[in-house]
Amino acid sequence: MSTGNVVVVGAGATGLSAAWWLARSGVSVTVLDKGVVGWEASGRNGGGCSHYQSPLFAEEQRLWPQLDELLGYPTEFSPQRIIVAVTPRQLDQYHYIAEMNNRLGHRVDLLDAAQVREAVPLAGDNCLGGIHYRFGGHANPHRTVQAYAWALQDLGGRIVQHSPATGFRSSGGKVTAVESISGSYDCDAVIVAAGPQTGTLLAKLGIALPLAAARAEMIVTEPAPMMKLGGVDGNGLYGRQTLRGNLAYGGGPHEWVEFGELGPDVKPSTPLTRNLARRLAELLPGAAHLNVIRSWAGVIEMTPDGRPVIDRRENVTFCTMSGVGFGLSPASGHALRDLALEGACSFTDIAKLGLSRFDGIEADWRTSKGWLPL
Repeated sequence: MSTGNVVVVGAGATGLSAAWWLARSGVSVTVLDKGVVGWEASGRNGGGCSHYQSPLFAEEQRLWPQLDELLGYPTEFSPQRIIVAVTPRQLDQYHYIAEMNNRLGHRVDLLDAAQVREAVPLAGDNCLGGIHYRFGGHANPHRTVQAYAWALQDLGGRIVQHSPATGFRSSGGKVTAVESISGSYDCDAVIVAAGPQTGTLLAKLGIALPLAAARAEMIVTEPAPMMKLGGVDGNGLYGRQTLRGNLAYGGGPHEWVEFGELGPDVKPSTPLTRNLARRLAELLPGAAHLNVIRSWAGVIEMTPDGRPVIDRRENVTFCTMSGVGFGLSPASGHALRDLALEGACSFTDIAKLGLSRFDGIEADWRTSKGWLPL
């Protein structure tokens, strides 16, 4: 099926990637966003690109090393990652992850404490060991979303910022236009990749997507001496060392929020910033003296089973990445392009990511999981 005019709702990494893939296929694309590109989850993550549990993993790994060349702009992608354990429980968990990946053919090396300290000079005497992903890597989220946006515009795509979608016009069971505060945008098809707002928008079309919204936060420290490998995780944190040496880290605990038509006004909180800073000092004691120079917050969304949804109904393709959207964005954008234009993903089986797995879910599923605002 060919589609000549597509509106994408959401200018995060997933929506922009989908729009770029569509524009590469000669499709006329308009992207709408309630804020600016990468303003929510796409700018509030550690930049990891190592999602071995996803059916999109092989395509993710194929695309990241060549993404700068494909887009024509830098993403600061760097391969491989090290995961550091500072408790026995963490070490057991990471060894399990290593064994599972090696069994699947994804190389992961076990590291003892001395090997970790050699590879990660900021690690301390509390380090018990770790693992070394020989796949995956990390990139700069802000650079990457901007690269997607510029590459899309180079292909003739249009991005309309500060223009939240408010509804849809339909005819014959298909969406014919997306309504926004900036006007009405006619379309042959629509892709909804609007983070936590995805569920609210799909509800206007009679599509029930169960989502819970949570507040996510990142901190950035003063520059530290450059490490051999900038992608270092552990102690419940995700993050990376920037090219200037700063340590940029985030990761739980989530603070669940109510997300309405446009969502809450989210700002950093002192308790969560302290929590992140403490766990970073435990992970990398050599950086414990560094000041936190900035923090920022955004909103991410989560499905009941913590996995993405990528699916299509009539001419509406939709996606919620459930906290793993940035790293998978080259592959998820490809899958969304395929669904919108051809009705099926061309490079992998994404049936397990379908919405039908939530058929019959209880209306109070958030209460039963405890995913409620304090």
